[in-house]
Amino acid sequence: MSYKINTKVEFEKFVSEHWNELNEYFDSKFEKQTTPIYSSVDIRESRDKIAPVDHNMYPAGFNNLCSLDLGYATEVFSQTISSINKDIKNIGIVPESHTKNLFYLDHLAMLGKAVRDAGYEVTFLSFDNNLFADESELNLISHSQFDLQILKAEIKDGKVFASDLEQDFVILNNDQSDPIDIDWKSLTTPINPTPLIGWFARQKNKHFSYYNKTVESFSNHFDINPDILQAKFRTVENVDFSSKEGLEQLGQAVDELKSELPEDKKIFVKASQGTYGMGISVVSSGEEIISMNRKARNKMDIGKNKIKFTSLLVQEGVDTILQYDEMPAEVAIYLVSGKSVGGFMRVNSEKKADGNLNSRGMVFRKFCISEIRQNQDHKAKEAVYTVVARLATLASTEEIKEVLN
Repeated sequence: MSYKINTKVEFEKFVSEHWNELNEYFDSKFEKQTTPIYSSVDIRESRDKIAPVDHNMYPAGFNNLCSLDLGYATEVFSQTISSINKDIKNIGIVPESHTKNLFYLDHLAMLGKAVRDAGYEVTFLSFDNNLFADESELNLISHSQFDLQILKAEIKDGKVFASDLEQDFVILNNDQSDPIDIDWKSLTTPINPTPLIGWFARQKNKHFSYYNKTVESFSNHFDINPDILQAKFRTVENVDFSSKEGLEQLGQAVDELKSELPEDKKIFVKASQGTYGMGISVVSSGEEIISMNRKARNKMDIGKNKIKFTSLLVQEGVDTILQYDEMPAEVAIYLVSGKSVGGFMRVNSEKKADGNLNSRGMVFRKFCISEIRQNQDHKAKEAVYTVVARLATLASTEEIKEVLN
């Protein structure tokens, strides 16, 4: 089938020439009630496509954004929160419980700064009583020596409090791979992103199904070959790496997908509920899955907070052409309310271009995309990445609609 835009090069040219039109399209699609207040999208660029390989609803990594981009994030936070309710003053941020990760604390400090600079009082609070012992607060110092205080959260009459201060709005930065034991529907304090879409419920399989539908609609509208913007995938359910149940079916799915791709393409087998780069194997054939040794199966069996992986995403490997200091690299784009606000490169000296870069050996390199703005010079490649990131986040709004309904 022939399209007006058939290749990656043609798509890049189209983005540079139709930047405002593209952003008007996205702005018309995002809805206030279902757009996550923030998100991040991991993007791989190969010789012939630019495609997302992961979407994070509760992103870490704001410490990896450059200061210019963090300033723009502040602007969009201000616009977004004031549009929700102009009377919001006190904002609570609920973090993960792994407070010994000092780089994660750097992230919290920068996220807190972005929201605080938007004109709000920011309090970090947690519902995890195990963090506090006999105290009601936890005082920490991040890797970059930022002071951070986390207060014990309480619920009174359906409202969220910390140290008797009512929170007008809560930003959730906990992916709930270990579900927080709260009846979220009983709360009247607005929380974004919705706590109903945590990893206890969310599936990558479903996200990429919605992403493909989103790309199909987008591609039909602009007459673009959708293959430029997506990685092919399969889904496999009821796999048990411990007992080897379902491994034959999983291996078959690998081989089926492999038959549709160039011979040298790798296949990424990912836990559908995996996060933090866990539960990922990169293989060349189904036999590699079927003949996995116990150590490899153990890594695929259990993830963060002891989630057992039984649902798998079998995804086309997008071998990156990006490099930083001769190391393979991929791009992460950060969004606030569906608008791109910055990003960084993830590079890994221990991996090849077709490997999983979100693993041991990875480092981050900042770049600024604040010049990629309406009616300004937008011919940089980062403009293309923002379009893909907005597509992925638009797909996530469909996930949210499903759980809210």
